[in-house]
Amino acid sequence: MDAQPRYWPVPDVLAHLAGRWRVERSVQDLANGDAGHFSGTTDFTALTAGGLLHEESGAFTWHGVTRPATRTLRFLPGPAPGTADVRFADGRPFHSLDLRSGRYVAEHPCAADLYRGEFTMRDADRWRSVWRVGGPAKDLLLTTDYVREG
Repeated sequence: MDAQPRYWPVPDVLAHLAGRWRVERSVQDLANGDAGHFSGTTDFTALTAGGLLHEESGAFTWHGVTRPATRTLRFLPGPAPGTADVRFADGRPFHSLDLRSGRYVAEHPCAADLYRGEFTMRDADRWRSVWRVGGPAKDLLLTTDYVREG
């Protein structure tokens, strides 16, 4: 008998994510077998108008070349208590996020591509996102593990 995965429910995603997280991400190109890796940190800091600013920075290695990499998102209060509305830095919608059950699946259409993400809470200090990106020119799997620092 296979054990069912257990998820850690988060009653308020914004309150829970606040702070600094260590990030490890694997990137796999499923079409050609190429693989890369990102290692860095994500800081979730309070926005004046409410919500969190997500600032990720670190190093991304692809084809043996390592370069600095950054990403900024905005996690705003969602439509239901405890949820978030995730937006790109310029305000464009990305996806919703509801971790009240400890697991959430989101989709984001981008031109001809579809991003499908699964978010799972392992415990109070560990969570994972797995994005599958498919489209005419993309077939990617991005797996990111987050571990709370401090």
